[in-house]
Amino acid sequence: MRTITLLICHCTATIEGKHYTAEDVDAWHRARGWKMIGYHYLILLDGTIQKGRPEEMVGAHCLNHNQHSIGVCYVGGLKASPQPSPEGKGVQYVPADTRTPAQKRSLLSLLSQLKKKYPRALIVGHNVFANKACPCFDAANEYKELQPK
Repeated sequence: MRTITLLICHCTATIEGKHYTAEDVDAWHRARGWKMIGYHYLILLDGTIQKGRPEEMVGAHCLNHNQHSIGVCYVGGLKASPQPSPEGKGVQYVPADTRTPAQKRSLLSLLSQLKKKYPRALIVGHNVFANKACPCFDAANEYKELQPK
């Protein structure tokens, strides 16, 4: 098994309330030329946790950090109402923490389970490593009780 030092939280950057599955994300990632879904776990709107890549397999979710991490993603991350773009050309969807109560419960449960397997792993958001809003909440702070002491 790989040495896991990070549990990286993501969002799919899809509009809140729109249902997508691991099969959908797998198709998006394959269309980009990847072998399969890049995340290890996907949390659906109803809180269902779907498996993506096996944990033993290196993910494709965080540049330069896939080798030693597990990628956990929730469906959502964009407000349902588009806003005018700053350039005045069309509209844009705004990043937001769109997790449903069920997603929040499942994410906490999954991260708690993963921390039992990988007790030294830090929980962080993708935004720590990339110039993105993803996962649209402060993962390290939200799960500070689960962080290594």
